[in-house]
Amino acid sequence: MKMKIDHVTIAGSNLRELEAEFENLGMKTDYGGPHSNGVTHMSLLGFDDGSYIELISVMKTGPSPVWTKFIEEDGGPCAWAVQVDDITSEVARIRKLGVTATGPEDYSRKRPDGILVEWQLGFTGDKAPGATLPFLIKDKTLREFRVKPSSSISQKGKAAASRLSGLEKVVLGVTNLEKEIELFQTVYGWGNPQRSESALEGATVAQFENTPVTLASPRNDGWLRERLTKFGDAPCAFLIGTNDIQGAEKKYGLGNEQKWFKNTIAWISTLKQKGIMLGFIDQGR
Repeated sequence: MKMKIDHVTIAGSNLRELEAEFENLGMKTDYGGPHSNGVTHMSLLGFDDGSYIELISVMKTGPSPVWTKFIEEDGGPCAWAVQVDDITSEVARIRKLGVTATGPEDYSRKRPDGILVEWQLGFTGDKAPGATLPFLIKDKTLREFRVKPSSSISQKGKAAASRLSGLEKVVLGVTNLEKEIELFQTVYGWGNPQRSESALEGATVAQFENTPVTLASPRNDGWLRERLTKFGDAPCAFLIGTNDIQGAEKKYGLGNEQKWFKNTIAWISTLKQKGIMLGFIDQGR
């Protein structure tokens, strides 16, 4: 089954501070407004391929109805979503496989310009939304109301080719690697993943070829095991596609290049220091 990332979510205790971190990198986000739950609000970084990074936090003191610990403790990557044409049908399909699935449920947020953005969500698996299996999203209003390419990174209408194409990989930190491999194979009918002991520090990594999904399980008591102990199974890193990783290194302050299966990746150093593993993967190699 083909799959494309709709968006990924990065959580923090202060939205303005998250926005500033990205703006300092030259990735100015666009404020998206408060959600219909009355507690959370968001900003987004939209890519030319339609995918986007959502930055989420709370508007006032108090627990969030979702991703509570990630928000309160600046957990960073916490969820991911894929767009589907019919949530009801997809939920029914997944249920028939013996996997928990619920929805659709209606959600909305009001943009600063007063436009109401509405969508439906479906939730799969037994964990928090988007922890391992993605949550499902379907627009009720026009999709361009929900997201458009951010001017700080978009190359649309410009002569130069875009250096950042969009979100390419979600890396899911999991406690039981074999169990989660089997879960994705059951739900999406994928084959056996490629494996690596060197792609990610202290982790055994399993990547489903020609999909955006990579699973990572700790091999030692390093950062990934600490993260799983604190937050449970959840995304631990995201990778943005680029056709010029050297140019991205200079522009966004990336760390040293490293091999990622057949590709090359590099992490954004300043975000990595704050526990946000966001990097780039070279599509040209």
